[in-house]
Amino acid sequence: MPPPSSKAGDNVVTRPNEAPSGDFNPWLRVTSLIENAGKILGLNEGTIKRIVTPERVLEVAVPVRLDSGQVEMYTGWRIQHDTSRGPGKGGIRFHQSVNADEIAALSADMSIKCAVVNIPYGGAKGGVKVDPSTLSRGELERLTRRYAFSIAPMIGPDRDIPAPDINTDTQVMSWIMDTVSMLRGQNTPGVVTGKPLAIGGTLGHAGATSLGVTICTAALLQRLGRPSNEQRVVVQGYGKVGAPLVKLLSDRGMKVVGIADVKGAIHVPEGINHLALAKHFAEAGTVVGYPGSDIVPADLLFTIPCDIAIPAALGGVITEKVATEMAASIMVEAANGPTTGEGAAVLASRNIPVIPDVLANAGGVVASYFEWAQDMQGFMWETELFQQRLEKFMHEAFNHIWSRHKELDLTLRDTAIVAGVERIAEATELRGLFP
Repeated sequence: MPPPSSKAGDNVVTRPNEAPSGDFNPWLRVTSLIENAGKILGLNEGTIKRIVTPERVLEVAVPVRLDSGQVEMYTGWRIQHDTSRGPGKGGIRFHQSVNADEIAALSADMSIKCAVVNIPYGGAKGGVKVDPSTLSRGELERLTRRYAFSIAPMIGPDRDIPAPDINTDTQVMSWIMDTVSMLRGQNTPGVVTGKPLAIGGTLGHAGATSLGVTICTAALLQRLGRPSNEQRVVVQGYGKVGAPLVKLLSDRGMKVVGIADVKGAIHVPEGINHLALAKHFAEAGTVVGYPGSDIVPADLLFTIPCDIAIPAALGGVITEKVATEMAASIMVEAANGPTTGEGAAVLASRNIPVIPDVLANAGGVVASYFEWAQDMQGFMWETELFQQRLEKFMHEAFNHIWSRHKELDLTLRDTAIVAGVERIAEATELRGLFP
């Protein structure tokens, strides 16, 4: 059963489904991490419960009139996990696998992620269970606007600020911003981030997640005394994060030797040329068939001989089996929640350092924070200033986690969760309990 839905604007305290659904339940995974962090920090049980439990869970019906005239029903969610440190922040995804557990887990991840990079946001997430590839542009716009209308009472520049995620982009954000602006009778650019420049976007936002992943990867290599130009990398995913990563990693001297998309995986021992791959992908719509590459079964991507593995696609892909067979000696999580609990245990037992998603891919939410700040100020920053500040935030976050990792003698993943929960707990306790 999904979590109880609520009328828009109600403050409903509930927990998503606590019964496992399938082999991997992301909600149970993230709650166990938070609870364990709370125990390490010595937090009292009441504080741990407050941090774990989502503040608001909204489930909405999304009726859409298709081009054929038929009305189809979809289900959407917006979940605000924690707002003790500031407005909720988190993307909106359109995908056929979306469910309440996934959205709840991702909202909790966002709470921790924002705390890890120390920006004044809480965590939220949203999504609609739909395969957008089956919709025309007009149908997609109608679905987006109806969903935005339904969640509008929950979102706003000082409440909850959505952003793009899987299968959503700048155009979807534009439709959401316009819908909310029409409802409120005033221009409201700060209601979403990841917008086009023409309506309040920011220079530097595109590729910010990939840049953050690259910064963290380079920082870890430096800490381990491993030269960047000797590292071979495999990347799972060639989308908004994976595609820029190939260029950014190559620019730092690393050699991308394997990559996968939804249609398959390839191995190029001598390294992939990012310009040639981009050209091939534009023509073929897939990385498969890249000149000089060998086709590899997608489930064997991480067995390709390499030094660094970067999952940059969907969650739950680094299972116990994948972690056991992984050839890399370092993993960097560019995707949200790519590693199962069993997979994480195997990686830890193999002493494979993992930069967790709440740190590695936080460049995107830092960029969103910058865009929101510019919208609130009504002043756009130069690209150089944007990138300078992004690098500063990411380096400071990595250094903090690395320092705490040494102090606590925990894995980088556990350290990041502890550091995030620590900051959330501080805000929670300072604010007290109303009434």
